[in-house]
Amino acid sequence: MGACITDEFQRFNFAATHDRRFSKQVRDNVHGNIYLDPLCLKFIDTEQFQRLRDLKQLGVTYLVYPGAVHSRFEHSLGVYWLSDAAIHQIRYHQGEELGIDRFDVRAVRLAGLLHDVGHGPFSHMFESGFLPKVLNGSKWSHEDMSTRMIEYIVDAHNIDIESETLKKVKDMIVASCCDASRNGVKEKRFLYDIVANGRNGIDVDKFDYIIRDSRACGLGCNFQFERLMETMRVMDDEICYRAKECMDLTIHKLFITRADLHRTVYTHAKVKGIELMVVDALLKANQSLRIDSFVHDPAQYWKLDDSIIKTIETSPEEELKEARDLILRIRRRDLYQFCNEFSVPKDKLEHFKDITAQDIICSQVSGKVTLKEEDIAVSNVKIDLTRGRNNPLGSIKFFKDYESDEKFSIQDERISHLLPASCQDKIVRVYSKKPELVEAVSEAFENFQLKIFGMKAQVHATPEKKKRRCN
Repeated sequence: MGACITDEFQRFNFAATHDRRFSKQVRDNVHGNIYLDPLCLKFIDTEQFQRLRDLKQLGVTYLVYPGAVHSRFEHSLGVYWLSDAAIHQIRYHQGEELGIDRFDVRAVRLAGLLHDVGHGPFSHMFESGFLPKVLNGSKWSHEDMSTRMIEYIVDAHNIDIESETLKKVKDMIVASCCDASRNGVKEKRFLYDIVANGRNGIDVDKFDYIIRDSRACGLGCNFQFERLMETMRVMDDEICYRAKECMDLTIHKLFITRADLHRTVYTHAKVKGIELMVVDALLKANQSLRIDSFVHDPAQYWKLDDSIIKTIETSPEEELKEARDLILRIRRRDLYQFCNEFSVPKDKLEHFKDITAQDIICSQVSGKVTLKEEDIAVSNVKIDLTRGRNNPLGSIKFFKDYESDEKFSIQDERISHLLPASCQDKIVRVYSKKPELVEAVSEAFENFQLKIFGMKAQVHATPEKKKRRCN
């Protein structure tokens, strides 16, 4: 698997449009040669950006997929490169018509480069697993922290950048959280769909991580982002795609491949089990290390990275013993034991609430042991096609050919009857924190299913061999 950008596409790219005397060349294992411009290098060559080298892109996934050791650093360079390629592709064909200037190009590049500088240790696990349990309901997102970190980097390193460009960069980064039109953007809204697309979910961030993560985990990837990059066109201030890319299922492959990565990699049962252990370790260490106090101040936050686990593991402090023991269990593969799982029935999805350990305990009928809340861990996994229960295809606009000025939507049923009928999965997984309790936890979980569904929704019972091995 060589560089992913075709020769035809490459001619619109950075090397052809910038003075290489002032740029730096980096060899990327996904995109080939990447050229970094002087302004971006000012951000890259800071301790805050270099911190991304110490944040694994996929958190603890490398403990299940050994090749998944790539970092947020290389992903950020990849998104920078694709952002630059995308804006130059549009500018090459429609620049004069759309009024794209060098400040627009600069903003898109920087947004691609800096979109993840706000991520915490072990990436999404820190944000969705640890912080909600220590911030007492206050809202926090890595996108917002990225914007604050950018401001901090500019101030701390005296980087000369126009205030309007800086504002655009920050707005482009948070665009994934909401449509740019709802974020006060009134012109050139299409620019805000390139890096983090809150309108329909097609963006270069996904292009890079789908290819990069698939390769790192040793998985095949049938999605070709080049086809979308080569054929995209701005119509009525919106990036639209040639209808052929829908009929050939290129766009569907983007969403399906992403969902497949979530199911087989990001939310793999063993990966989620290890995440639960790391979260428990961080929670036990928080009182001593005050990890939560770092997340509000960029000047302190950039000091947090994946090495927090090594800090816990090697500390002699008595108050960190419980956290240290959990990390030791992970090292020795004495993991929380996966008991079983079920997929929430389709007719229950809309109003289904997250299951807690207390729900499972209340379903215990009888047994040799009485389960406690601290004996059980529950993972509520949600996988969708980027738009929740809605089909993202409904938010994408297409055009017939380059001579046509009409944009339109395409419904799934007009393409193929083999496409997914549902756009969301919810999976409930239950783990026993103690090996000897697997049988009791499994039985309580089965009783819970009978109580809420009138049937066992799991595919099969917990294997007897697993129960015996853990007794």
